[in-house]
Amino acid sequence: MNGREAVISILSEIGVKASKRIHCLEDAESMARRRLPKLIYDFISGGAGSEIAATGNCQSFESIKLQPRVLRNVSVRTLSTEFLGKTYQYPFGLAPMGMCNLTHPKSDKIMASSARRVDIPVCLSTAASTSIEDMATMAGDNAWFQLYVSGDPEDAFTLVDRARDVGYDTLVFTVDAPELARRVRDAKNGFQVPFRIGPRQAWDFALHPQWVFSMLRHGVPKLANFQSLSGKSKFDRNQSRAAADWDFLARLRDYWPGNLIVKGVTSTTDAIHIKSAGVDAIYVSNHGGRQLDSVPAAIDILPAIREAVGPDYPLCFDSGIRSGEAIVKAIARGANFVMLGRPVLFALAAEGERGFASMLDIFAQDISMTLAQIGICDINSVDRNVLAEHQMLTGMKAPSSLSVVEQFSHNISEA
Repeated sequence: MNGREAVISILSEIGVKASKRIHCLEDAESMARRRLPKLIYDFISGGAGSEIAATGNCQSFESIKLQPRVLRNVSVRTLSTEFLGKTYQYPFGLAPMGMCNLTHPKSDKIMASSARRVDIPVCLSTAASTSIEDMATMAGDNAWFQLYVSGDPEDAFTLVDRARDVGYDTLVFTVDAPELARRVRDAKNGFQVPFRIGPRQAWDFALHPQWVFSMLRHGVPKLANFQSLSGKSKFDRNQSRAAADWDFLARLRDYWPGNLIVKGVTSTTDAIHIKSAGVDAIYVSNHGGRQLDSVPAAIDILPAIREAVGPDYPLCFDSGIRSGEAIVKAIARGANFVMLGRPVLFALAAEGERGFASMLDIFAQDISMTLAQIGICDINSVDRNVLAEHQMLTGMKAPSSLSVVEQFSHNISEA
């Protein structure tokens, strides 16, 4: 695949025209803010506490600089990458997110069908508004399942069984939410699952009639994997998830026959322990800043975890990704694969399938063009050497026996 083909293939494969209004994430987010009730937009956009961590995730990416290189033949560029034994067309997938259909009534369907056609993974959350079985039908081999362990850990194995029985081969066990963090925006807006509509929520909805009519026409989203015989949800969003421990992980590893990824890791000590437990990959993430407000930015943690687990152990990453350049930076700092969260939901809320396809296309274009600028033809060749900070450190090294003039000449030739 050459660079230009990498740019246009997503739109052509999904079969939609590019949005004329979405040219970057900020465009999609601005449209989403206008179209969604404040209750829903804040649920997507918000973080824990004062949202220092959520903001810090993005700010840390801004401080990372890439080193442009010149006079390299980069006319043919490859974006496909292998992760856990499967080759995907792009180095990114769709992160697990609960109740995506609140942004657009067909969000899960759009993501599933698109992931299958474009050949990227889509990870279904335990708290999704689509069932495990339906997602497997729609996304096929591109579907991953994300497991939350709420209440009694024994109940989690029922979900695992369902995923195994319909053919999922990758299970993502999320471990960084032992208790649901206090999210101030949600508290102020009265966000609850299931919804409880008071005067303030009713007024918020009334100001966004297009969203309301769309939900009524397609049906208000429900937690599809926790329906009782009466049709009511048995899932308590605020229920403790603290009972899952290292013993549970050991049992899960023995029980689950496919790929097992542990998500929400920010500690090198935990990473080493998880690797030794036989887990197939670690998912470095701080939950998008939605759990602990004082956690370091995930991208700042990533190099230390890469160092701890070694160069060949698979690492997945999210938190703070807002562009294709950020994906390249994450890979340069040690990730093998990157997952997209909030950008996907903003794009879906903005223009549904067209917004989603355009956003994926923009990310692919950014990655391809970034590779050209840094002189790399293959996304799999990206490593820390493309970072400006690394180039400056290594480029100024010279044998101590050289004179100042000789050192200067040496540095110029190395550059």
